[in-house]
Amino acid sequence: MDVLRAVIARLSVDIHHVIEAAGIVALGLVFYSYARRWFDSNRQIDARLRALAVGLVFGVLTIALMISRIEVGQGTFVDARALPIALITLVEGGGAGLVAALVAAAYRASLGGTGALAGVAGLLATAGAATLALAWARRSGGVRSRHGFVLGIAVYLITLGTFLMLGARGFELFKRDWLPLLIVSVIGVGGFTRLFVDVVNAQAAEAARRDAAELRAVTLLARAAAHEINNALMVVAGGLAILARRLPAGSEDAQWAERARDGVNKVKDIVLRMNMITQIEEVPGRGLLAPMLDIRRSSGSE
Repeated sequence: MDVLRAVIARLSVDIHHVIEAAGIVALGLVFYSYARRWFDSNRQIDARLRALAVGLVFGVLTIALMISRIEVGQGTFVDARALPIALITLVEGGGAGLVAALVAAAYRASLGGTGALAGVAGLLATAGAATLALAWARRSGGVRSRHGFVLGIAVYLITLGTFLMLGARGFELFKRDWLPLLIVSVIGVGGFTRLFVDVVNAQAAEAARRDAAELRAVTLLARAAAHEINNALMVVAGGLAILARRLPAGSEDAQWAERARDGVNKVKDIVLRMNMITQIEEVPGRGLLAPMLDIRRSSGSE
């Protein structure tokens, strides 16, 4: 009971500051939800540009959290600067995480002070730890809550390391603030990881449904067109066969009829591929020519 009371006493947190910090992270979640949907619908955009754009925004969010500190005692503050970097790296990749860390590190370096080097090192180390956590998650089938909580522990240890870089004074500060830092790191990263992963999974499911609907529409249209083309093609093929029997062998008219039969056979191949479409592959547009379905690649003929 004495231990519980001591813990509660240590958590004299200003709830308004907590709500403000959580709101900043939630704002990042909303932004990422819309940004991911937009980038996924514009897949021609270079992945590096996507990482840069998302990383810049989350770098700004990291700075906002560094400014919007949480009061955990009389005149004692901590911040949740590691959350945006850790979260965006887990769901978007190391490139976006590195950009976010560099933006925040530049801001921290510009502030100067004895803790500048430790602060910069902590931000960059967080991006590195999150990249390793993402690699682990990919090997185990995707990001889950457990990856977020383990990353939160890693972030907490990184935070300890940055305090130790300040020597005895840093260690004394850490002894004073270890509990709120633990909660911000482990509960913050682990809890918000679930929310970010839910956004990713929901949009992946939505994209899969959209792709399935698009494929179904294309295959229905292609099969209907193939059926109509094949009906007319049978009449043309039959007429050419009759004509070929009546034309003198080796004559110019017979040669033209043979070329026409070759054309009919090529159209038959196209009709066959139209009935075998299993995926959507496009031929890029050129000039005034709009993008169109690549029947060969869509039917697995190549």
